[in-house]
Amino acid sequence: MAESSQKTENAAAVLKVFAILESLGEERRASLADIAQRAMTSKTTAHRLLRTMMHLGYVEQEPETEKYGLTLKLFGLGARVLRGQDDLLRAADREMGRLSRATGESVNLGVMDDFDQRVAYIHKYDSAYTLSMQSTLGKRNPLYSTSLGKALLAFRDDDEIRERIARMQMKKLAPGTITDPEELFRQLMEVRAQGYAEEIEESEAGVRCMAVPILDYAGRSVAAISVAFPLIRFDEARKPEYARLLLEAGRGASAALGHG
Repeated sequence: MAESSQKTENAAAVLKVFAILESLGEERRASLADIAQRAMTSKTTAHRLLRTMMHLGYVEQEPETEKYGLTLKLFGLGARVLRGQDDLLRAADREMGRLSRATGESVNLGVMDDFDQRVAYIHKYDSAYTLSMQSTLGKRNPLYSTSLGKALLAFRDDDEIRERIARMQMKKLAPGTITDPEELFRQLMEVRAQGYAEEIEESEAGVRCMAVPILDYAGRSVAAISVAFPLIRFDEARKPEYARLLLEAGRGASAALGHG
């Protein structure tokens, strides 16, 4: 009984550590009180865990404000994970650069995070405009509400798509968010047929995105490239051009990975 109780306490401590890390990842800098509130723990417990993470080199504290923030040690861990994606990053970067120069808009590369049905942003080109859609590397958004996620999902087999949709909690995030599983599946079949995905204020108000998959040698999606526009700057007359540019980018990156 005592051993079971200890395991439960250890698991709870691990959950609190990751809640603190995720809180700092979102806030950049945060006070002890804010961190404790977000981690749903006491300030005493949060302080003890933060001191341990500082000792290990993952967290630092500003002397002036006494706020806490993450160090680059976590970035180093993430970089090691991405090292296994060298071929993908090289193939995508070439095409993303072309898209960036042709559109001037934000261009993103995302991969599927199997843990909780999200897309993780692993590479980007920022917009040339002052008013632009800024994404953060490492950010994770739901598959169902993003053009990147739809492009990734559509190019998996139907059984896998159904299984993934069944595991989603389809909450309304923005004015156009799809919350009906059958409607999402229908849209994914359209994406598969036309080769690219769209999103109009589904993940964030005022944002419109288009995306294409990057396929491996077996024709299975391994990543996706998107172009993100402020809704007010999207030129409907240029939509066929945007689609063509994206489809060319997807084909180019896929060919570099052995597809076709």
